Amino acid sequence: MYMTKALIVVTNTAQFGSLKRPTGVWLSEATHFHQVMADNGINVDYLSPRGGYVPLDPGSIAADAIDETSWHFYGDPEFRQRNLANSLRPDQVNPDDYDIVYYAGGHGTMWDFPDSTAVAEIARKIYAHGGIISAVCHGVVGLLALQQDGQHFISGKKLTGFTNEEETINKLTDAVPFLAEDALRAAGANYSKSAAYTEHVVTDGHLVTGQNPQSARGVGLAVIAALQR
Repeated sequence: MYMTKALIVVTNTAQFGSLKRPTGVWLSEATHFHQVMADNGINVDYLSPRGGYVPLDPGSIAADAIDETSWHFYGDPEFRQRNLANSLRPDQVNPDDYDIVYYAGGHGTMWDFPDSTAVAEIARKIYAHGGIISAVCHGVVGLLALQQDGQHFISGKKLTGFTNEEETINKLTDAVPFLAEDALRAAGANYSKSAAYTEHVVTDGHLVTGQNPQSARGVGLAVIAALQR
């Protein structure tokens, strides 16, 4: 298959609603997937609902959280300037240029992904021409904005995403506007999960999802496998 490019979707949300608690993209969920794309010769662009600045969840760059892959990207001035400071707006994206769209997570996504119909339309068009839709952790809530034949795109599809149990462990159940697992189930998805914070990746045709940050690299590998089918 001729591979063009991958589009990584990231949040613009820097704060937990009205709480004075910072959030943003969980860096490893972007970088681990990005690294798999790079390893397979696939160029990557970053898209956000509003374009421009992409906040990082401070927890994802804490000394005890950041790994070598994320350090590599975080230490690259071009990555920070091009992808984090100047992410693309939906109106700057031609879906025909991409075979892959990937929704990275981080709690910020809970506020701007579910209503981002412009991003969803890009994803729908990529899927319609045979491309892959993928998502990880809280990023799966971006799939809630996708419609197909008048119903939720994910209705009846096998997928996973951040679990209620994992949110409880985070002690953030009451800080988010809704729970990802509950919303995916309510939209009719055939939802599955594994033990908290263990890797779990689900492939349903050209839809690939991962449960948590531990699954981001696995989603990337599963996307490459799906492209080759």
